[in-house]
Amino acid sequence: MSVTAVVGLQWGDEAKGKIVDLLTDQHEVVVRYLGGNNAGHTVMFGGQTYKLSLLPAGILRPGVTSVIANGVVINPKALLSELDSIVKQGVDPGNLLISDKAHVIFPYHMVEEAVLESHRGDKAIGTTMRGIGTCYRDKYGRTHAIRMGDLLRKDLFRERLNDVYETKKLLINAMDAKAELPPVDEIFDEYMGYADILKDRVIDTTSYLHRALREGKSMLFEGAQGSLLDIDHGTFPYVTSSNSSGCGIQAGSGVPSRRIDRVIGVVKAYTTRVGGGPCPTELEDETGQHIRDEGNEYGTVTGRPRRCGWFDAVATAHGARVSGIDCIAVMLLDVLSKLDEVKICEAYEIDGERTTDFPSQLDDLAKAKPIYRTLPGWKTDITGVRRLEDFPAEARAYIDCVSELLESKVGFVSIGPDREQTVIL
Repeated sequence: MSVTAVVGLQWGDEAKGKIVDLLTDQHEVVVRYLGGNNAGHTVMFGGQTYKLSLLPAGILRPGVTSVIANGVVINPKALLSELDSIVKQGVDPGNLLISDKAHVIFPYHMVEEAVLESHRGDKAIGTTMRGIGTCYRDKYGRTHAIRMGDLLRKDLFRERLNDVYETKKLLINAMDAKAELPPVDEIFDEYMGYADILKDRVIDTTSYLHRALREGKSMLFEGAQGSLLDIDHGTFPYVTSSNSSGCGIQAGSGVPSRRIDRVIGVVKAYTTRVGGGPCPTELEDETGQHIRDEGNEYGTVTGRPRRCGWFDAVATAHGARVSGIDCIAVMLLDVLSKLDEVKICEAYEIDGERTTDFPSQLDDLAKAKPIYRTLPGWKTDITGVRRLEDFPAEARAYIDCVSELLESKVGFVSIGPDREQTVIL
């Protein structure tokens, strides 16, 4: 039995889906344990491109059980749309299970989020406006939360929705008198329809996962977003609303961390970030635009252009320590292949002091000046490389530098979108 976790170490969008897809063949159960339809993977498989958001990448493999665990917040409409999309591409999603403890996103969550972001003005967090944060807030506030299991109890759901709706309407209209919500009866009927379609998939996934472990089944935990967006350990408040580092696995699934055999930390060969918040190595120049264009750095879910910069080893090493990684997967190394020189941030200067500790306070991170290590570029196409020894010496030096600064061995290097374009060390 092997229990593996794949976790992003930066601000998300590290191409985790490709590593999950590569490893799925070795595992019988794939688990998504956090986030919602604000996160996305692009997976190329069998000559087709799949854009997954709520669905675990294991859904593409026949015989693999895919689990959406309790730490995920679910927009049923978005989930069904995604299921329809992969069915049209010839995928059978028969082995999908959904936690009855996963919390549900409703239309009022999206309206509330839009109103709150509008009120923040230039201090807006830069959310995806999909109701993720407001749903999580209701989860931890408890009194306004509705879970997938509640949808299967019609009378209970009706009573609970009525109570929540009245309070939500009052709060939202107090912030914005012009904000409109769909009628509560319309929401009820809509979500009863979703429940009827999904009911056979909704189970106690925590019990299922522990049974699978007792039976000796191999399991793969699929992270979403990245460690620097972790609600506790990221760049608060410009973070997501859940524990997106390796810390979230136990709470988000019910499987204790001691059962995990290895944690693979996924990093881009450079840095990207979406939304607000400091990004010390961001490049707002031609080089930054070159990286964006070469890497197609536009959101899988939103289409938003990502902020791009040099590899930030200070921030990424923090993500690696918090997530407890065993090895690194370096992704999109080929994106840097046309540059004369490449840089890695090995330390920050904050108030005149050099540090390799990632600041816990946002104002300190905003003041951080990157201290770079400059390396020569390799100026050659590496997308056909299949063995470590065939990389140009300059590319090898770059990989070694990342390994040194993150204090972890490199296990994978990706140099293109196809599965075959991955060097496994």
